[in-house]
Amino acid sequence: MDVFYKITRQEGIFRLWRGTGASLALAVPTVGIYLPCYDVLRNWIEEYSDQSFPKLRPYAPLIAGSIARSLACITCSPIELARTRMQAFKGSSGGAKPPGMWKTLLGVTSLRQSISHPENFRGYHLLWTGMGAQLARDVPFSAICWTVLEPTRRHLIGLVGEQSNTAVILGANFSAGFIAGVISSGATCPLDVAKTRRQIEKDPARVLNMNTRRILLEVWRKEGINGLFRGAGPRMARAGPSVGIVVSSYEVVKHIMHRKHTEL
Repeated sequence: MDVFYKITRQEGIFRLWRGTGASLALAVPTVGIYLPCYDVLRNWIEEYSDQSFPKLRPYAPLIAGSIARSLACITCSPIELARTRMQAFKGSSGGAKPPGMWKTLLGVTSLRQSISHPENFRGYHLLWTGMGAQLARDVPFSAICWTVLEPTRRHLIGLVGEQSNTAVILGANFSAGFIAGVISSGATCPLDVAKTRRQIEKDPARVLNMNTRRILLEVWRKEGINGLFRGAGPRMARAGPSVGIVVSSYEVVKHIMHRKHTEL
């Protein structure tokens, strides 16, 4: 709340929405890759386990979620980098206008001019700065999320019997997604701290030498456990409804499309 108050007082209420364009540009391809890949992989793993390795079936959501999230993260990492830097931008005393998404990405690639041996480093690789930290955060997040979400969703739908109408699917998926999002975001908060600090770092020398383990050790030494879980409250408050909305919307659209297809 202190951060919320200072941002609105010093930079205006609209500062809270900085990076929205990048967030929307990130959400569409990420969800478009992530959820369909998860569905396909989970179904394939469950079919394989039923035929050849029954003990694998309980781990299908964990494995499918981890692989699908990895594919989405690798594909959309430059947009995630732009969004993080746009949200971390601090205006100068001259009232400089914050850069847009494309200008932010061009600024990242121009960092190669500040590196002592540019011939050994391709500037475009900098667009994937922090991808390791992002994977280290998002893959465990996804694994925990789907491991919690699937049984919770099945239990909630089972409580109302076979009445799989749109309202039931919406409510069960939103509730399961909300619970799973809160749990997984809280558990992976230190990894989110590492990812954010890696992506907002402006020193080219440090950018090349930073990794998730080193950042976590540095935060632990300087700030302790509080530093590792800084921002856990807002992250959990965002992740719960976010996962709930995404999963429930996706499942409702799937249900409607399937019902219309069967009616043809």
